[in-house]
Amino acid sequence: MAATAVMRAIAASAAGDLRNLPDPSIVSLTVCVPHAPEIVNWYARFITGPEVKPLTPLEKGRLAVRNVVDPFNILTIFGNAGIYVAGNSHSAYGPGLDGWAKNSGVSFTEDMTGEFFGTFLIPSIVHQDPHYHRLPKASIPRRVLHCIGQVAWTQGDNGKGMVNYANLVGFALEVAVADLYAPGQKTNFRASAERYGTGLAIAPTDNFITEFLPDVARRIHIRVVLIQRIVSQIAKTSDTP
Repeated sequence: MAATAVMRAIAASAAGDLRNLPDPSIVSLTVCVPHAPEIVNWYARFITGPEVKPLTPLEKGRLAVRNVVDPFNILTIFGNAGIYVAGNSHSAYGPGLDGWAKNSGVSFTEDMTGEFFGTFLIPSIVHQDPHYHRLPKASIPRRVLHCIGQVAWTQGDNGKGMVNYANLVGFALEVAVADLYAPGQKTNFRASAERYGTGLAIAPTDNFITEFLPDVARRIHIRVVLIQRIVSQIAKTSDTP
């Protein structure tokens, strides 16, 4: 733009009589931004949904690892642990920094366990698609039922419906493993069954976020990933003692 302005100034100063110059006209228009960074619509994947192609076991494993080490996931684990310890300093985790570290470690371990069973191992064995598939063009009641139904009935790698073993079996395995290390919680059958039922009851929370938050993201440029991680993590740890 600066170079063009200079050239036009020189041309104008060299003209003897500006009134004799021909009327200006647009010959061509070229937009060239060679050094501008690529603009990425970072929340587009929440609008378009997951890819239809089936994931290999290796890709499912990578997805599980990525979900665990996601900075927003780690941030919400640490933040939720801080809020919990600050509000309940007499819990089994104890007060202060030590209690926060213990709570964060337990939550992070539970998250790794859930991703290992629910995203990698079980979906790889039974050929289940670990993604949640949206119904953006359906009616609101249909989408609500879809969010709830996906807890027990989901989609396989072949695109056909199947039982959601990752939830129904994975939650049971998560509870059993957590009984081995989570401090201060009862480990009898009734207590474990209650935690399993609670896990299934709050499972649609993440589905609702994934289903409806993109509708908001179309109109408001917000950190969809951050909000999703925060609400999901709070929902998953709401029954932590």
